[in-house]
Amino acid sequence: MSAGHPAAAEAPGRTTSGAPLLTVRGLTKHFPIRRGILQRVVGAVKAVDDVSFAVYRGETLALVGESGCGKTTTGRALLRLVEPTRGEVHFDGTDVLALQGESLRRMRRHMQIVFQDPYSSLNPRLTVGEAIREGLIVHALAEGAEADRRVTRLLDEVGLRAEHATRYPHEFSGGQRQRVGIARALAVEPSFIVCDEPVSALDVSVQAQVVNLLRDLQRDRGLSYLFIAHDLAVVSHMADRVAVMYLGRIVELASRAALFAAPRMPYTQALLSAVPIPEPGAVRRRILLPGEPPSPAHPPSGCVFHPRCPHPRKDAACSRIVPPLEEKAPGHFVACIQEPSTSVPTP
Repeated sequence: MSAGHPAAAEAPGRTTSGAPLLTVRGLTKHFPIRRGILQRVVGAVKAVDDVSFAVYRGETLALVGESGCGKTTTGRALLRLVEPTRGEVHFDGTDVLALQGESLRRMRRHMQIVFQDPYSSLNPRLTVGEAIREGLIVHALAEGAEADRRVTRLLDEVGLRAEHATRYPHEFSGGQRQRVGIARALAVEPSFIVCDEPVSALDVSVQAQVVNLLRDLQRDRGLSYLFIAHDLAVVSHMADRVAVMYLGRIVELASRAALFAAPRMPYTQALLSAVPIPEPGAVRRRILLPGEPPSPAHPPSGCVFHPRCPHPRKDAACSRIVPPLEEKAPGHFVACIQEPSTSVPTP
């Protein structure tokens, strides 16, 4: 792996060095399209297509993009909640995709997920205490009175009370349920958590509370996050680095400061131009993209963004060449064959 590859380069702005905790290279997930009585495979939905990145210890890497771009599938594929079509996933030196049976179950103690929907991610037949205790029992971390003490401690850590352990999920608000989901993920003492849009289903005031909770837990426990989101305001508050996805591919990856100050990919510029400015009377020039996102079952040739790209120097090469994710500036990777100096001006 070369130093200029996004799955190998050191995270910009970090004060520590060393190997990544998680390395993903060439991750691909295609869902087959079947037709007819015999259900023959006639095509594939290219949900994730050749995605590479790294996550360092104690870091938050945000994965952003519009709905349907492959963010959630990426998070689930690296955890093997869905099986990747191909690619490499290494966690703390271990090849995750080579694990089977008991070894895979042991690995899942170290890699957890907080799901997007706090209403459907909890078993309605289990009390909150039983849901949190389940991981402790499965991984033989505690049982009996010790398990009860750990459940109480976890509830307190996420801002809930001990008596909540005897209640069922339907007795809680959305924000409280998401706190339960976080406690359940923390129960097995992971070092890496996929946060799959953990605040998108919550009210704005509750979103801030949950985001601050995640930051506090990261500080106290040394956690690493893959933070999947579409709300760039939340990302600006949460992330150390940001990877932008479009139609199953990462098109830009940089530190939070670099990406928000000087986005180089036209798609990223259009995304940032849509973020509201919280100042009365402030005006921002919107970059309106033509057309609709193509179907992942029939992605365009060349650059996946070229049919909608407003780049002033877009040419025929954009429809023929698949641009690699190249380092255009230290730690700033862009998948665009045009020169950064001719990019669409940032609003």
